[in-house]
Amino acid sequence: MPAKLLNDPSDVVQEALEGLALVQPGLSLLEDRTTVIRADRRAEGPGDPAVPVAVITGGGGGHDPSDAGFVGRGMLTAAVTGGIFSSPGADAVHQAIRAVTGAAGCLLVVKNYTGDRLNFQLGAELARADGYRVETVLVADDVALPEGDEHAGRRGLAGTVLVEKVAGALAERGLPLEDVRAGARAVADRLGTINAGLSACTVPGLPAPDVDLRDDEVELGLGIHGEPGVRRIRATDADKLVHIMLSRVATERGIRAGARVVALVGGAGATPPVELAIATRAVARELELRRIELLRLYRGEVMTSLDMAGISVTLLPLEGDGAAVLAALDAPTAALAWPGHGVDAPPALVTVAVPMPMPTPAEGDLGTPDVRVRAALDVACQAVLDSETELTRLDQQVGDGDLGQALARGAYGWFDDPIEGDASHLLRHLSAVVRREVGGSSGALYAVGLLRAAEALQQGADWGGALAAAVAGIADLGAAAPGDGTMLDALAPAAEAWADGADAVVEAARRGAAATVDAVARRGRASYLGERAQGYPDPGAVAVVRWLEALAAFRSADL
Repeated sequence: MPAKLLNDPSDVVQEALEGLALVQPGLSLLEDRTTVIRADRRAEGPGDPAVPVAVITGGGGGHDPSDAGFVGRGMLTAAVTGGIFSSPGADAVHQAIRAVTGAAGCLLVVKNYTGDRLNFQLGAELARADGYRVETVLVADDVALPEGDEHAGRRGLAGTVLVEKVAGALAERGLPLEDVRAGARAVADRLGTINAGLSACTVPGLPAPDVDLRDDEVELGLGIHGEPGVRRIRATDADKLVHIMLSRVATERGIRAGARVVALVGGAGATPPVELAIATRAVARELELRRIELLRLYRGEVMTSLDMAGISVTLLPLEGDGAAVLAALDAPTAALAWPGHGVDAPPALVTVAVPMPMPTPAEGDLGTPDVRVRAALDVACQAVLDSETELTRLDQQVGDGDLGQALARGAYGWFDDPIEGDASHLLRHLSAVVRREVGGSSGALYAVGLLRAAEALQQGADWGGALAAAVAGIADLGAAAPGDGTMLDALAPAAEAWADGADAVVEAARRGAAATVDAVARRGRASYLGERAQGYPDPGAVAVVRWLEALAAFRSADL
């Protein structure tokens, strides 16, 4: 594997954002967060009349310049970044909203990935409870995946940047939140994007790429996390590849002769500028051949996948003369990453502290310490650490390879931040640790499951009732059910078997996880692979089995 310009792999996102803040004027980093904000848009609370509508987005790291590279006057107000290919946690989203949102409210531009959707949804809920006005626009411009319930939904790709540009321009003009959302939604609903990968990407800290792509192959329709695409084709020249890609976008979005469009050609991270220029030329030629009027053409690295070589092609068909959208796209912005724009007056690195709500007195009362439950949670977290390599290997087969590392972050966070308290408060504390440390889909799902279990215990439920409440909370937030190829396939049968004893619980979870081997996932990142993910158990379900096994062994030893 080629040498990389990296230090500690765990510091990649933080160090990259600091480097960005040093060359992009007017940016600040939130203290102890991988969140970038406009330094001139700090808000003093939900009633602050001095700041206009904030436009906030975010997602996993490794897609530079997205998302933080588009923070600046005329575009984004804040960008919340998670770990590499892992969505930021709900608390980080919540804090970003508090940092830049005043009385005018904020718009969250969310890419349609499960982790992004869940964590931004939960972060928005927390902010609304604080009195903030929050609206959301979901971007699902991926046309490679068919519409339907067979997967977790069409993904948000490079076209998201056009939504952010329009929303940012409208907000800069001082328009109300409803108008900013409507303008962004109109763009999001019409966008179409498709990706093609010419090489795989390597996640920092991992020894090899997740996908084995030969030199004579092209992965068509892949997402932005290095996961396999919808089909693999033989490598061909730029004109033919662009023809295949653009044909898919035009067909899915009903773009025919006489249409007027905006086009964006993006690099995947390691695409040489000369090749990106040739692909851009091919897009313009293909549109001309189809008698489609090209009103704006943008080219550049906008939403990448680390060191992957490849391109994305985005088309935005315009309604009527498209004057309003074009005016928003043409409006000035200080964001250096916006194609064709930017200035070079680097500021000093600035960090700011944003106060978070303190626990209520009821939450601060930890109750009578429960040493046995504390020890059981220690055992479960240790089981997660012991299974990190196994879970990483499994997730590389059906996802993006981050599950083992993500859950391990939560386990280390638990051990690094010990408390004493009764069972309910211990679970609440672990939920907070998970929200802070894990991120991604698993972070949001485990966090809500632990929170629902804690609430059930506080209301007098036994542990069986608490586990059932956790299952219901996870199913509700994740819009999933047993049989969808997720952690619920192991957790739900375990809850149903609770009354039959620990051995029955573990056996039910094992059977549920084993059933995911031959099933086709309908939720989670494995759902994007369809039948190609068959033959491997769901890593989330396997994780549930591992910590249940450890808890059962602990119970036997404790007796």
